[in-house]
Amino acid sequence: MSEVSKIAGSGPALPASNSDWPTIRDWRKGTRDRLIAQRIGISAEDRAAWSERIGRVLAAALEPYAGRLIGFYWPFRGEYDPRGALTSMRERGSRLALPVIVERGQPLVFREWSPGSLMVQGTWKIPMPESGDSVFPDLLVVPLVGFDGQGYRLGYGGGFYDRTIAAMPERPRTIGVGFELGRLETIYPQPHDIPLEQIITER
Repeated sequence: MSEVSKIAGSGPALPASNSDWPTIRDWRKGTRDRLIAQRIGISAEDRAAWSERIGRVLAAALEPYAGRLIGFYWPFRGEYDPRGALTSMRERGSRLALPVIVERGQPLVFREWSPGSLMVQGTWKIPMPESGDSVFPDLLVVPLVGFDGQGYRLGYGGGFYDRTIAAMPERPRTIGVGFELGRLETIYPQPHDIPLEQIITER
């Protein structure tokens, strides 16, 4: 049985093709809910071990971006926490930025962040910098709910990262970060989906 079939299991029917958007939308929602529940349920022991492995590989992947502007994410609903790896890049001269949802259906805005920045709760109660000019990161470290072997990402369904990457004046490099349990056979990519260049898991 494929990974998609196992995860979809008792959920929505599998799409017949990549053009069956209503079924794909339902399948993505059911798969997303299931993967988030699995991620939240990771044991403390496994989370620590897996996160340590991810952190080592992520640190190596970030090395070429010392001194550059890196966009990352504040962990949410059991996501891998990238703050340690990213904060250490500040010691290498990198600047860091976090996403801000200004309006649904619009691209994200990135604002610079450093430890001690004044934060407010944004959409879904995710902390974000209270103020600051918009910046355009050279690299985006992107959270994953699910992903497939072609680098396509299953996120939270808002399309923010695809919309943001497409709207940037220069396309940033992209690294997706998440746990191996999110690996899927396919997410049934659509024309608006933009594949990530690299994906890092504990494996």
